[in-house]
Amino acid sequence: MILPVEEALPELTAALDAGRNAVLVAPPGAGKTTRVPLALLNAGWRGDRRIILLEPRRLAARAAAARMAETLGEAVGATVGYRVRLERRVSAATRIEVVTEGVFSRMIIDDPSLDGIAAVIFDEFHERSLEGDLGLALALDAQSGLRDDLRILVMSATIDGARVARLLGAAPVIESAGRMFPVETRYCGRDTGRRIEDETAAAIRRALGEEPGSLLVFLPGQAEIRRTAERLAGTLPADADLAPLYGALDTAAQDRAIRPPPPGRRKVVLATSIAETSLTIEGVRVVVDSGLARVPLYEPATGITRLETRRVSRASADQRRGRAGRTAPGVCYRLWDEAQTAALAPYDRPEILDADLSPFALDLKAWGVADPSELSFLDAPPRAAFDEAIALLRRLGAIDQGGQLTAEGRALVRLAMPPRLGHMLNRAAPLGFGAVAGALAALLAEPGVGGASADLRDRLNALRTGRDPRSRDALALGARFARAVGAEG
Repeated sequence: MILPVEEALPELTAALDAGRNAVLVAPPGAGKTTRVPLALLNAGWRGDRRIILLEPRRLAARAAAARMAETLGEAVGATVGYRVRLERRVSAATRIEVVTEGVFSRMIIDDPSLDGIAAVIFDEFHERSLEGDLGLALALDAQSGLRDDLRILVMSATIDGARVARLLGAAPVIESAGRMFPVETRYCGRDTGRRIEDETAAAIRRALGEEPGSLLVFLPGQAEIRRTAERLAGTLPADADLAPLYGALDTAAQDRAIRPPPPGRRKVVLATSIAETSLTIEGVRVVVDSGLARVPLYEPATGITRLETRRVSRASADQRRGRAGRTAPGVCYRLWDEAQTAALAPYDRPEILDADLSPFALDLKAWGVADPSELSFLDAPPRAAFDEAIALLRRLGAIDQGGQLTAEGRALVRLAMPPRLGHMLNRAAPLGFGAVAGALAALLAEPGVGGASADLRDRLNALRTGRDPRSRDALALGARFARAVGAEG
């Protein structure tokens, strides 16, 4: 059975009482995301200040806040609240605030002293997003120069704890004794001559025939989810319901996917890697893993970030497998041969090594840092990619030849969007196109809104006529962008 993270809490709280930093390594389902922040509410060093919990994704942030609020018997926005892009539920009473990594970057750049904040917790740090790495580097810098009382805690299930501990100044590493329910792994192999949707649909039918309970199915992207659903239409047992789960869905649809199924029914949740961590989907005891993920890859020659389908790492595969053992003994069907597992990369490749670094470079300039070597990163950004980012910022007029932020650069920092989009918005406003530019910026910043057409005019028209919540939220965001540069939204 799962032995929850409470077993590690006395050691963890003692470590943060005695020092400023700590690393917690706990297995999937141990409860670190929701139990640790609540336990730290009673720490003497907190006083009446807030605890900030960082999550890589909006869905995880909302779900974590809801679970902690439910534990306290309160509504979200009371003691526990959250802040994500397009949505905020906090109040003067909020003492645990769950935020996405991008939101935290803006918070600390706007207020480097993190006034009123006692601790920052980096959850699921193994995902190694660019925003997560930047946020940790800035928090460590603020701690060393401005806030020697700030606590920093890094948590993950699959991470090199000793390496992170060195980054945090020889911080103690606490490991939970937690154990998930046993999970049996069944290797299905894969016919590479068939589409992944056909192979996945066949594995789903097999799993539904062999095992009770709900299924969580990992696919690389939205298109594969749609095509798999098409192949399953009319072939599922009478008691099974399909539920997609990916980032571009509106909040209500995401909530339906993670909600427990009605009595007597089970769900087949078709998900991207969004469901790998932090979420517990009630009733799931079977995982079907395609072994694939879609990751962003920046191409310096074109200045475009494209999505590439890759095999998952062993750490990611373990995370996915662990979803089957959160609430009961489970089964994981893997669409590859057992011998191929050894060939998987040990960990996911950090985003900082492959990403467009222009937003990162702009944030460093806003922080007052000329070179990333002045900060502490687990993996240093590639010098060539960083130099290219600086060159782009110069072309956009964001920094001068001396490397200092210009008025244009400060405006781009305030807009909190990729520099190219911010530059478009700033240039469009004086020409009377601020509202259009704001809508386009929201369209490009929010994947999935406005449809999938390659013609931006089609997507813009779809956005403006859409009646779904995501379209309304994106239009509101675009209007906010336009107002930020003095145009009517």
